[in-house]
Amino acid sequence: MTQTVHRRSPETMAAASGLVVFAAIMLVIAGILDIFRGIMGIADDDLFVTTEQYVFRFDLTGWGWFHLILGFLGVLIGASLFTAALWARVAGVAIAGFLIIANFLSLPYYPVWSIISIALYSFVIWALCVVRPETMAD
Repeated sequence: MTQTVHRRSPETMAAASGLVVFAAIMLVIAGILDIFRGIMGIADDDLFVTTEQYVFRFDLTGWGWFHLILGFLGVLIGASLFTAALWARVAGVAIAGFLIIANFLSLPYYPVWSIISIALYSFVIWALCVVRPETMAD
């Protein structure tokens, strides 16, 4: 039985690994910022806007714990992306998706940073999904 071996150019390999490194760094940085955001929510900081007529109204302390936990998971998964393992890429897409949802639901409390976070996590998902698994193989 014959087996076809695909050789990738060094440029393709560099671009593929570069996107995963970009996603890992962005996920770690944004995760750290979400940890700080969670700490601010737990401490009842006055930086958050209070909205009375919001459909998804939650306790600010609850949002703080939610962002703190997701931020820690984002940092851990972002650090594991440096191994370029497929499970880390799948987990990175999943946690970035959860963080997009969390930031969307907290738009009225911290609107500008929520929009920036949604954009950052969208780039992370794009960077992890655009790389084909065969370009990461040696």
